[in-house]
Amino acid sequence: MSTEYLQMEQQIVDALKTIYDPEIPVNIYDLGLIYEIHVEDNGNVRVVMTLTSPNCPVAESLPEEVYDKVLAVPGVKGCELNLTFDPPWTKDMLSDEALLELGLL
Repeated sequence: MSTEYLQMEQQIVDALKTIYDPEIPVNIYDLGLIYEIHVEDNGNVRVVMTLTSPNCPVAESLPEEVYDKVLAVPGVKGCELNLTFDPPWTKDMLSDEALLELGLL
């Protein structure tokens, strides 16, 4: 992957870190809800994500917000967003930053 696409991936991560789960005061990236970000050579981006539970109150709006944030990153031409519950989200997926923020580390 070229430097340009690595920079684009970091910009996408930074954009996703501005989205917060409404029930846990941590951004969705550090919460571990983003399983994969893949930037293709043509500028299309594939994101695989999950929710804290299938019954999450933002099950409809959160993926839309992720999609919009990814498309707003300069150079992104398109976004394919895949929502999965395999593997299901657990607290083990929290980043060290999230654990610190929640006082669990």
